[in-house]
Amino acid sequence: MELPGGVVVWAIARHDTLQELLADPRVGKNPQLWTAFTEGRLPEGWPLLNFVTVPGMITVDGEDHRRLRGLVTQAFTPRRVAELRPAVESRTRALLDDLAGLEGPFDLREHFAYPLPMQVIGELLGLPPKQQDELHELSDTLVSSSATPAAAIAAQRGLQALLASVVEAKRAEPGDDLTTDLIAARESGDRLSEQELVGTLLLMLVAGHETTLNLITNAVRALLSHPEQLRLVLDGEQPWSAVVEETLRYDSPVGQFPLRYATEDIPVGDVVIRRGEALLASYASAGRDAAHYPDADRFDITRQPNRHLSLGHGPHFCLGSGLARMEAETALRYLFDRFPGIALAEGPAPEPIGSFISNSVRTLRVTV
Repeated sequence: MELPGGVVVWAIARHDTLQELLADPRVGKNPQLWTAFTEGRLPEGWPLLNFVTVPGMITVDGEDHRRLRGLVTQAFTPRRVAELRPAVESRTRALLDDLAGLEGPFDLREHFAYPLPMQVIGELLGLPPKQQDELHELSDTLVSSSATPAAAIAAQRGLQALLASVVEAKRAEPGDDLTTDLIAARESGDRLSEQELVGTLLLMLVAGHETTLNLITNAVRALLSHPEQLRLVLDGEQPWSAVVEETLRYDSPVGQFPLRYATEDIPVGDVVIRRGEALLASYASAGRDAAHYPDADRFDITRQPNRHLSLGHGPHFCLGSGLARMEAETALRYLFDRFPGIALAEGPAPEPIGSFISNSVRTLRVTV
């Protein structure tokens, strides 16, 4: 597959092959394993370079990965997620109250699917509310595959500068948040560098709201486009969790995630992925793999079994999966309880986001 800038990688689109390679010890995440990177063969200003080299959990392996992951795990234990539920429910109700005051069709993505996860991850990290919209705009540019090189570089620098300022503020006035906990871990000798600290916050910010934003948007769109499936859950025949899992499979919030690298030659079917070559995890394609899922292009919340890879697999499985599921289930249940007559607004089909990483639509106009 050819990425922007003519960079060629292996796209892993089959479910079973992707599952195997995600857990394969011969596949790493450190860009120093990528021959094209170490030999300087990437085009100048390549828009994804900052994304695949940002210091943090998604660009390290082995002991370094376990160390960073262990520091963040405390924020996403089942107990911590359960403690967040009342706050998520309260924020959801407040956002729905705001929707009730809107006249005519409105963009559900902008007014509901975005602010909920952004507020939750903002509170978890201790981000100032006044900076959250700016952080969201910068993270959108960072995951865009259509951003200009200058815009991609500016977005990364902007994110790092804003998050560094948050770190400095938390050093001066510690709070009950993950940023404060990570600072304490660094200062107690837990070998967390300043770059890793900011990089970890950047990863959690992007992953903590962009994916859940897409998940809620994609789920509402799928349900309103398949009224027979919506009726199953409204009648109590299927739980909201089934909607979330089928949406994750059917319309993965992450289309593809760059990159992984072969540490040695890896035979895959009739081809060989050579040492030093890059792999792209194609989650959206794997979710529609007809060889793994019967009638794969049909949205079916009764599908059993329904194991998917949209939240990853292996050592880099998504740490925030429990929180994302809880937020999405809460958002969907409260939304359809409050507005049982919600419907897609008339007009042209919504345009997809200009990114092969983030998979959703730019807007989702509805009426209530």
